Amino acid sequence: MPVVSVLDRSGELREEDQRRLVRYVIQGGDGADVIFAAGTTGEWDKLPAELQRRVVRVCAEEAAKANASLGQHEQVEVWAGITAHEPAETLANLEAAIASGADAAVLAPLSIRGLADPVSFVAREVADLLDAAPRRIPVYLYDNADIAADPKLPHIRTRQVKALSRLDFVRGIKVSAPRKVLGNYTRAAAGFNERGEFGIYVGNALLIFEIFRPRTGWLGTLSEHWQRRRMRGGLPLGVVAGPANPLPREWARAWQVCRSGDAERMARVQRVFEAYRDATYGPGGRRSVACLKRALLRLGVIGSDAVAEGTPALTPEQAAAFDVAFDGVRQLARELLPPSWLSLPLGAAR
Repeated sequence: MPVVSVLDRSGELREEDQRRLVRYVIQGGDGADVIFAAGTTGEWDKLPAELQRRVVRVCAEEAAKANASLGQHEQVEVWAGITAHEPAETLANLEAAIASGADAAVLAPLSIRGLADPVSFVAREVADLLDAAPRRIPVYLYDNADIAADPKLPHIRTRQVKALSRLDFVRGIKVSAPRKVLGNYTRAAAGFNERGEFGIYVGNALLIFEIFRPRTGWLGTLSEHWQRRRMRGGLPLGVVAGPANPLPREWARAWQVCRSGDAERMARVQRVFEAYRDATYGPGGRRSVACLKRALLRLGVIGSDAVAEGTPALTPEQAAAFDVAFDGVRQLARELLPPSWLSLPLGAAR
């Protein structure tokens, strides 16, 4: 679950609110498997590097506290977004993430300015830092055209991903892209697995309902065969869903029913998430991060819905309209989903 960075109106981190958010998305062991801190949803590209590192540290500390009270099979990892605008800052972020106790790092190499050869950067600079570090953590790649430094190079080439997958510390890639681009990675994934398991993680979260939806009849058999060919190399290992910030249990259960191929329950939970997606659109376009923070404010999880400078904000009128729409999403979830799927307020019993 890619958590937002909770800020006040001056752009400073609201540390206690960030800790509350971590506890909320964990849901006592029934929510997040992994907390992804300082990623795109966390506005990494709008935050000073030092604040980005503080977000990672706070999330790692709070997850460690939660893990002390969770069972062995409920432990939550923290993955640190380490991408910065410059290579040296990115390496400094990785070093800070290791020191903070993060379990893994997430790197978007095409978002680093002036990086001529992402394979060489990871294979040399990143590898050298990990070799010298007191603790070696895995690295996951991140492909997202929306944050690419050069619009002419929106996606990591599959041959580059294959080369990076040979490194023992590179374990997978998160792909925030349309299904066709995601399919390019999944088709190539068989060649990524020379060293071992290499995971593909879905960044455009609603795609999981298309990928895992079972088909019936002879047309369904053909469709299933076509999908297996497109997705050969393995189905995705996980989903990274921004809307899981206010709806963590709902998204955790959605992933489970998609993996199991429960078409009827998939259709129900998909209606809830599509209603949430529709609520984030307004006359001025989509306000994804601002709506996540507004939803968390309305739930009482955080005390500020301020966004970083440069992130599209909600006007008072847009905020009021979203409040009504989000209340409708929650009501729809109560009507369509079992009570055990619904996220609980902080402090509520499991």
